[in-house]
Amino acid sequence: MTRNTAAGRKSRGTFRRVEASIHGPQSPIDGESAMQEPPPSLAELVRAAQGGDQLAVGRLLDLITPYVRRLCGPIALDDGADATQEALIMVFRKLRQLRDTDALFGWVRAIAVREAVRHATRTARSQPAELGELPAPGDPQLAADIRDVLSRLSPEHRAVLLLRDLEGLDERQTATLLAVAPGTVKSRLSRARLSFRKAWQQ
Repeated sequence: MTRNTAAGRKSRGTFRRVEASIHGPQSPIDGESAMQEPPPSLAELVRAAQGGDQLAVGRLLDLITPYVRRLCGPIALDDGADATQEALIMVFRKLRQLRDTDALFGWVRAIAVREAVRHATRTARSQPAELGELPAPGDPQLAADIRDVLSRLSPEHRAVLLLRDLEGLDERQTATLLAVAPGTVKSRLSRARLSFRKAWQQ
């Protein structure tokens, strides 16, 4: 049990470093100029956008787009841009259905992940496969090869890996979001982590 736990922690750390190598550090969203009024709170921004305020809609779009892109990219891969666009359309189409404004990012996450899985599954670009050796961290070829590693996992496995190891959701939360049994989440996560662990063995 101790060995498996340590291996799981190692795989989670590996995937986080890998994801950072692909997408780079996440920069904070640019704030308003000091000469302008303080920006509205998130709750105020969401309520204003729900009420049809186009300025608020634009600000909200700027706020959530990088997050949606970061979720869709590792799952939908080459279709990441399309999945991001469709997810954002769905978010604003359903925005008035959001009752708890504090739950915005969790709500957006559910829409984005489902849309990314839908795109990846529909195009059937990826099939599970055995993984070859990857270059060491820092190699210029790393990002392309890590993308290849992700492409060898099914969209469902990529989604579980992202939700559990990057988003920090627990097994039950992940199962609810993906509409699968907790046992399915556990088995998919084990398979995905094993693949990354194999890929990074020296």
